[in-house]
This record gives sequence, C-alpha cells and structure tokens, in this order.
Amino acid sequence: MLTRSVLTLAAASLLAASSAMAQTKPAETEVWSPVPSIVTPAAALGGAPSDAIVLFDGHDLDQWVSVKDRSPAAWTVADGVLTVDKALGNIETRRAFRDYQLHLEWRIPAGITGSGQARGNSGVFLASTGGGDQGYEVQILDSFENPTYVNGQAASVYKQHPPLANASRKPGDWQTYDIVWRAPVFAPDGALVTPAVVTVIHNGVVVQDHAVLTGETVYIGKPSYKAHGPAPIKLQAHGDPSAPISFRNMWVRELAPR
Repeated sequence: MLTRSVLTLAAASLLAASSAMAQTKPAETEVWSPVPSIVTPAAALGGAPSDAIVLFDGHDLDQWVSVKDRSPAAWTVADGVLTVDKALGNIETRRAFRDYQLHLEWRIPAGITGSGQARGNSGVFLASTGGGDQGYEVQILDSFENPTYVNGQAASVYKQHPPLANASRKPGDWQTYDIVWRAPVFAPDGALVTPAVVTVIHNGVVVQDHAVLTGETVYIGKPSYKAHGPAPIKLQAHGDPSAPISFRNMWVRELAPR
C-alpha cells in the first residue's frame, strides 16, 4: 500500500512533467526585464569600472579619514603609492557602505624582516564598527614562505576562516584582493537575521568562497555580532616592528542588498 507521502510526491512529479510538456516555445522561458544596468569595464586589467567609487588613485587621500578622530588621513602618498604610517594609526573611508565589491592592491616591501605575525602585518576591515580594530578583518601579511597559524595568514578571515589556498607572491611584488562583501542583517531589536558572508580572490585565486562569519574579528575569544548599519572600510596600521606595507589602486562598487 502506497503511503500518502509517496502519492503526494508522485502527483507533484506528474504535475511538473505536465507543465513542462505544456511549454512548447523557447520564448515561454525567456526573461526580458528588468534589463541589467550597463557597466563599462576599465580599459586596463584591475582598473575601476564606470560605476565604481575610486578610493585611492595614487594622488590623494580625500576619501579617507583617521579612525582615531575623523581628521583627514595622513599616511604617506608618493609616486602613486600609499604607505602605512604606523604612528598615525588606522584609517577608514569617509563613506559608509553596506554590500559591495572591493578591489585593492597591496605590497609587502622587498627585504622585509621578522617572522610569523611580525612580518608585513596589516588588514582590511570590511566593515569598521568602531575605533581601533573593531570590525570584520581579512588579513594582510607576508605569507610567502612565512609560516604562522593558518587562520591568521594572508587572505584569512582573521581567526575564523583559513584561506583555501596560499596564493601569496614574494615580498616586493604587488598583490591583489578582489572581495565581495555581504554585510550582516539585523532585526529592529538588534537580533541577527542573516550573518555576514565574504568571498575573496587573492591574485586571481579563490581563497574564501562564500565564507559565513560568526561575528566580528577578535584577537582573543570567540567572535560575536553587535547590531550596526552601513560602515566604513578600514585599513590597519598594525604595530608589528617590520617595515610598513603599501597600497594602490583601490575602488569599490556598491551592490544591491540581498
């Protein structure tokens, strides 16, 4: 004797088959609207597309402020390159963002010294939720022949997700991060509705594939969430004793909410 669930499944299958047979023209499954917006790609690989907000083009830091007091960012800009000034602390974007695509290029200085976490340490915080290092960090580090804990090496979601591969180039070479960030969603009472999700491509290699975050980055203990809205993007001036790293060609494209 067939159970009710089996009969229900059989009926659903027959209905689906009947519906498919009823469609006799290719046009019946074609979607024509809404038409996707036109975005013109950059002429050069890695350049900003037509709808991007350029965060640093080699000339000035107009898009950035000091995290400490919101004064104009004052890291060193020379020859089209932005170099971290560790004495001045972290910087973040003037604008706040929610969901976005981010491109940035960074370089560990040739001749870098130190080992482990004390070798070219920095980070990009995908949503800066307060002073200091509050937020969600993708690690920047010299991970070319420089062992450390894997959830703290380059391209890790720091202390949460090790990268799927080590795609690091040697010190002195420019490296790229292409990041898709989906911010967490909170209910009006502050409860978490949807966790943050990030995808990271490091030097053309997928190293974070729709990684789900369990909260904000913390150095000690377990991550947790606190409710927030759109937030700036932050670059870290880490206090390790090695030489400061540099950045260039940074831009962001805002994405529609999920």
